[in-house]
Amino acid sequence: MVTTARAYLVFLAILGVERLVELAISRRNMKRAFARGAVEVGQRHFRVMSVFHTAFLVSCAAEVLAFDRPFPGAIGVFSLVGALAAQGLRYWAISTLGDRWNVRIIVEPSAAPVTGGPYGYVRHPNYLAVVMEMAFVPLIHGAYLTAIAFSAGNAALLWVRVRAEERALGERYAAAFADRPRFVPDISRRP
Repeated sequence: MVTTARAYLVFLAILGVERLVELAISRRNMKRAFARGAVEVGQRHFRVMSVFHTAFLVSCAAEVLAFDRPFPGAIGVFSLVGALAAQGLRYWAISTLGDRWNVRIIVEPSAAPVTGGPYGYVRHPNYLAVVMEMAFVPLIHGAYLTAIAFSAGNAALLWVRVRAEERALGERYAAAFADRPRFVPDISRRP
């Protein structure tokens, strides 16, 4: 196996471990939120998302190995930078939300919307990070079929997820974020 393919598989394994750590953080935060009176919505689509995100990492590895995809040079380097930027954005969103962050839609009805950090620029920075990952992670090692298929699937999932989440967050959220785009940041805006 080519050295770059091995390095890519290690990168995917690290992402897999990272997701497991995020699930543990999410479980802890969910227990805390429920203790404060939170409610959960969107359980059905969450199951689909869980399987989808697991299949994504498997597909990245499988395409590179099955089709012997070579490292694509500058596109691979650019994609690695994009994937790492997505991780930075994800953890900025997670740290901004603190113990209110969750992989599920858990809403505390009395909690004020969080409008700082990356939420000062977009409504859904964590989902923007996922969109970036679906495009960039496969392209690090030329898995363009995975990038296309999972980006399209992710768009469909986010169409359901974002609407469910925004409905659950309610009027206070809608008012606080009325001037912010969902995904594409307005960098001219000062939060």
